[in-house]
Amino acid sequence: QVQLMESGGGSVQAGGSLRLSCAASGPTYSRFFMGWFRQAPGKEREGVAAISNGGGAAWYDDSVKGRFTISRDGAQNTLYLQMNSLKPEDTAMYYCAADTASDSWAGVLNVARYNLWGQGIQVTVSS
Repeated sequence: QVQLMESGGGSVQAGGSLRLSCAASGPTYSRFFMGWFRQAPGKEREGVAAISNGGGAAWYDDSVKGRFTISRDGAQNTLYLQMNSLKPEDTAMYYCAADTASDSWAGVLNVARYNLWGQGIQVTVSS
């Protein structure tokens, strides 16, 4: 059973950067589509970025395009989210997730697609 654990969150001023990591246990990590999601207080969880199982394709929500970069390291079983030019509206709990059932390129930022989730980590951006 693959387990996911996020790290790297914290507090930063607007315009700053943070790098989130998601360590995956288990030998089959590289087979799964992976994604980063976030949930702000009082709002629904939303997709931020996703990456294909081979790492050759990535998708981003319009709100983070050009600022966030998703990547994965197969050797280290780790997923990353580099977040630059952070804004107060980026404040949220961030989750990494894996889709262990499908390798479709459809709906990659859809929360419902992902069946394995980390515990989440807080990111706070102050103005």
